[in-house]
Parts: sequence; C-alpha cells; structure tokens
Amino acid sequence: MARPVVYHPRYSAELPSTHRFPMAKFKLLHQLLLDQGLIERKQIYVPLSISRRDLEEIHPRRYHETFSRDQLTRPEQRRIGLPATSALVQRTWLAVGGTLLTARLALRYGLANHLAGGTHHAHPEFGSGFCIFNDCAVAARVLLQRHEVEKILIVDLDVHQGDGSAACFQADERVTTFSVHAASNFPLRKVNSDIDIPLPDGTEDQDYLAAIGDQLPDVLDQLRPQLVLFNAGVDPHRDDRLGRLHLSNDGLLMRDRLVLDACLRRKIPVATVIGGGYDNLEPLVRRHAIVFRAAAEQARLFNLA
Repeated sequence: MARPVVYHPRYSAELPSTHRFPMAKFKLLHQLLLDQGLIERKQIYVPLSISRRDLEEIHPRRYHETFSRDQLTRPEQRRIGLPATSALVQRTWLAVGGTLLTARLALRYGLANHLAGGTHHAHPEFGSGFCIFNDCAVAARVLLQRHEVEKILIVDLDVHQGDGSAACFQADERVTTFSVHAASNFPLRKVNSDIDIPLPDGTEDQDYLAAIGDQLPDVLDQLRPQLVLFNAGVDPHRDDRLGRLHLSNDGLLMRDRLVLDACLRRKIPVATVIGGGYDNLEPLVRRHAIVFRAAAEQARLFNLA
C-alpha cells in the first residue's frame, strides 16, 4: 500500500477574486506533487466533511452554526480575517474531515499527509488568524474519545505559536502541545503550550534545527505517544511575508526529515498538515511540497511506501 495522501478537489472551490489565492494553492499543490512524482493518484484519499458530532468535541454548536450561517459579528469576522462564503464554509468542514482521515490513515499505515490543515489559531469558541476550526484539535479529541489512541503529541512548527491548540488542551493531559515559533510574532497574547520554544527574529537553519533536535527526541521518549500530529507550516522561511525567522528551503526539508525520522524510528505514526505560508503563489506551493518530499523519503527508508 502506498503512503496515503488526503486531498479533496473542492478545496479549490471558487471564492470572490479578493480571496481566491488561499484556495488556489491546494489545487496547484496537488498538481505539483503529481508532476514531481511525489504522489500517485492511487495514494489519494478523498475526505468527507467532518460530522457535527465530531466537530462538537472541540467547537460548541453555537459557534460553528453562527459561522456556517454567516452570522458572526463584524469583530468576530475581523478576528478570523476571512469572509464566510459558501465555498469557504464547505472547505472549512472538509479540511477538518481531511485531518481526521489523515490521522486514521497514519495509525493504519504509519505515515499519512494532508494537502491542507494546520488551522491552529482557532479556539473552541472563536476563530482567529485565518483559522476557523482547529482541525488537529478536533482530530485529536475524536480519536481519544473513540478510544482509538490514548496519548497524542501535536508538533507545531508553524512560525506562529499554536495558541488555539494550547487552549483546547489545557485541561486534557492526554494531548501534549509542542510549539516552536518566532517569539515576537502573532499572536500577541499567547496561550502556554505544554512545551514552547520561542525563537528570536532572524533565527537561521542551524540554530532552528538545533532547538528542535535538542528537545523533540527526548519528548518522544518520555511521552511515547501513539500518534504525532505534525503541523509543517512553511512560514518560518526567510522570504515569508508574515514570518520573522530565516529558514531556507533546505532548512525546511531538514526540519521535516528530523521530525519524521524521530517519530518513525520509534514506530510512532505521524500525520502531517501543511500549516501556514504567505508568499507569491508559485514559491509558496513549492515550499508546501517539501514535507511531501520528506515523507516520500522517509516512507522508503522505513519501508512504508
């Protein structure tokens, strides 16, 4: 069985012209991965929208219904930064379903990748920073509540601190949140993760990789989670518009190899999501492809492909 990849063509559904860019990257990423031979069509799984029951493991009905009916207040909409168009609502529910499917495929096959996901600023009762529902948090809670796993580690390497994920699991010892981020970046008011590694502006490849490599292996050995949810955001890149770190493409690739190798070497399944990235469309899509390259390499190395 080839390493599973989760994608839905409706991720690229039409938006008004001013908001089309975030949607277009999913379709272009899918095509780039096929063109580069990093995935094959037989690997691709198509998710269903998350069920209301599963979504409500994290997000109360009042919030998700208000968003989906486009009834958020103006301040609530501004906090998210995206309009509640029908296309965005559909994609939002699908993306969460995709992350849950990716997690379950990872438990079955050892490694699986989602072509979306990583909306880690969403709190249980509100969205923030382009994040509406917290896909990794929902997936984690559903798997725990259905007794499919007992312990999960969220490794969040987006350049922004995973405040929403931290908030979702402050009182749940079954989930450990691990965030490596730019200290001075969004959000202004951070929520303490179980493990936070704040980095100074301008941090480059070597120091960044050392910060992760010095802690992640020990965390995995101590916790022994049954699943790692890995947010492989590419906004730590030196050319990212909203990042303040200074990673190269090679630095991102080495980061992703480090995380996947550390988990798979310990026989811990990994589900990846693409997280954030803010740049012109072509270089951004190529950066998002990096985690899929690392996953293809690691799958071959560990005989998962």
